Amino acid sequence: MPSNRHTPRSVLVTGGAGFIGSNYLLAAVPTQTAVRFVNLDALTYAGQRENLMSLEDLPNYAFQQGDIADRGLVERLFESHNFDTVIHFAAESHVDRSILDPLAFVRTNVLGTATLLEVARQRWKSRGDVRFHHVSTDEVFGALGPEGFFTEDTPYAPRSPYSASKAGADHLVRAYHETYGMPAVISNASNNYGPLQYPEKLIPLVIQNAVSQDPVPVYGMGENVRDWLHVLDHCEAIDRILRSAPDGTTYLVGGGEERSNMDIVHLLLDLVDEALSREAGSSRRLVRFVTDRPGHDFRYALDGSRLAADLDWRPSRSLEQGLRETVAWYLANPEWLEQTRSRTYDEYYTTQYRDRIDAGNPIQAR
Repeated sequence: MPSNRHTPRSVLVTGGAGFIGSNYLLAAVPTQTAVRFVNLDALTYAGQRENLMSLEDLPNYAFQQGDIADRGLVERLFESHNFDTVIHFAAESHVDRSILDPLAFVRTNVLGTATLLEVARQRWKSRGDVRFHHVSTDEVFGALGPEGFFTEDTPYAPRSPYSASKAGADHLVRAYHETYGMPAVISNASNNYGPLQYPEKLIPLVIQNAVSQDPVPVYGMGENVRDWLHVLDHCEAIDRILRSAPDGTTYLVGGGEERSNMDIVHLLLDLVDEALSREAGSSRRLVRFVTDRPGHDFRYALDGSRLAADLDWRPSRSLEQGLRETVAWYLANPEWLEQTRSRTYDEYYTTQYRDRIDAGNPIQAR
């Protein structure tokens, strides 16, 4: 497939203080010195400006705290920086919280995306040297049975308020491309893991509980299956799609590493035992099975063959290699984990959500 080569010069990155966004900026800003990056992040509980302190003094990076649904702010940023590129990471992203507070997800993920699109449309008009890259999730496709894979042509069937809000955002991006001719691309990725991931998610939660020898909660019997993708592999795919994908296309970004939640938990516990020189397998006793969450999708798996064929991208890390690196990062950064965990419990969770935690229910990745 021929590519539409896009060369970014001035880039608005939304949600750049979050997990995937911060990893993207930490990789891109120091190496793409001719590109100007502006990071717009609301700094809600899961966004930390501290993740990006190494970038603060670089001349091609700037930070702006704010809400993507604040049209006036977005317009002022476009006016000041003349963006030719938007990389849209910003989203409410935790399924459990979407069940408790669905309207917050609609506001950020749907209205926020619509606001960015409309401001970009008004500013860019008929320019052809621009691009809007929307970073989305495999959850928009719903659930799979024991076999088969999602493809770029799979119909949408979201099953949680989170996935429904992301599906709405995807549809808006496509609509702006079809209706207004906006140069736009979409990527839908599988479960990410790696450094700087907020500890409500499965992998950092298991690591921190294993280190402190606290119970490790697992939904149901741990049989749900996910495809796992290292965040730095994902960031490389995002940059490849941004620069080389044809306008209007969607690509699935998978890790090709399907595992059940129980397999992931056991592997992580064993890696922590190994890293801390504990008796092999001793931390597996920490596992506690808890009541499954409503509408918990059984399995996600992505067919990444189109991305490999069109843009020659494949993940570079095996799951075991990536998890070993991830465990090592969290063990080497206990201050980051403690600071983040403190913000989790003390500042941002609603009473209802805190009660759910205190009752022993898990906070886990999708």
